[in-house]
Amino acid sequence: MNKLVNKEAKGFTIIEVVLVLAIAGLIFLVVFLALPALQRSQRDTQRKSDLGRMMSQITAYTANNQGVLPTAWGSSSAFMTSYMKSGGQSFSDPQSNSDYAITSKSTAAAASGLTSGNIWVYPGFKCDSTVTDGSGVSSTGNTRQLAALIYQEQGGFYCQNN
Repeated sequence: MNKLVNKEAKGFTIIEVVLVLAIAGLIFLVVFLALPALQRSQRDTQRKSDLGRMMSQITAYTANNQGVLPTAWGSSSAFMTSYMKSGGQSFSDPQSNSDYAITSKSTAAAASGLTSGNIWVYPGFKCDSTVTDGSGVSSTGNTRQLAALIYQEQGGFYCQNN
């Protein structure tokens, strides 16, 4: 009779198994909900890095061309082929993997029209977060000054001066 009293049941109860599965399901749900936001953040970081690289190359271009900013921005322009894509480097949007479309703007325009894969450059402007027209830039009158805006998936745009 003593043997029956001391005998312990081995294994898990159905409640324990269901509880472990529920916790595992919640962990997977949190990971899958956070993953797209993490990917957007990573693409935005890449865009900022690309814009920084472009501004660095613009500085190199102006140093080599008597202080003159590039005037042509297309994929076959001298600036793009000699500076941005030299040595087989790519200069493309991380979401679409297609080349950035760079557009020169002569007047401040609301950046709400700026979309993924596009960069707006403003010769004679500087980044200015205090402007109320939504462009993020203000005129400097300095022809060697340039502001560039790039779209951010997390919201808005990122602006950088040369």
